[in-house]
Amino acid sequence: MPFALIHGEALVACAAWALGEAGVRIVDASVTWEAIVAAGEDLVLHDSLCPMTPPAFIAACLEQARSTGRPVVGVRPVTDTVKVVADHRVGATLDRDDLVAVASPLVIPAEVLATMAARPSVDLVLAVADLAAAGQPAETLTAPPEGRRVSSPEDVQVLDALTTAAG
Repeated sequence: MPFALIHGEALVACAAWALGEAGVRIVDASVTWEAIVAAGEDLVLHDSLCPMTPPAFIAACLEQARSTGRPVVGVRPVTDTVKVVADHRVGATLDRDDLVAVASPLVIPAEVLATMAARPSVDLVLAVADLAAAGQPAETLTAPPEGRRVSSPEDVQVLDALTTAAG
C-alpha cells in the first residue's frame, strides 16, 4: 500500500513531504536506536498510510509534545459500530464516543525517548500501547479528516477525492 498513488504520487512520498514541510528531519531505519536517542531530539513517527496528514497538524502535535513533555498521537473519531465478542458470541455495543482510531503522527519527546530501552514499534497502535504500559501514556490530538488512515485502494480513492482542490 505505501506505494499506491494519490494525486499521482506514492503515499510514502506524500507522507515524507508532509514531514519535511512540518520542519521534521527525516531519518530512515538504517539509523540505530542508540544514535536516535543520543541526538537528544524529539521523535516523530509518521504512518505512510496517513499520507495527506497536513504539515500544520504534524507541527501542532510536535509543539504539544514539546510543551507538555508527553507523547502525543493523532487520532480520528470512530464512526463504525463496535461490538464486544466473547466466547464466539456478539455482545454489547461499545459507545463509539469513548473510542478513537490511532492515525498519525506519534510524537515522542526526547526526555521520554531517553527512558526507552528499544525503538518503538512501527505499528503506531502498538507503539502507543507500549508507551502506556511503560507509564508514558500518549495524549491525543484529533487529526483533520484528510489525516485519515487508508487501508485499501477504495480508501485511497476517497482520500484523493477529499483532498482534491475544487476546480
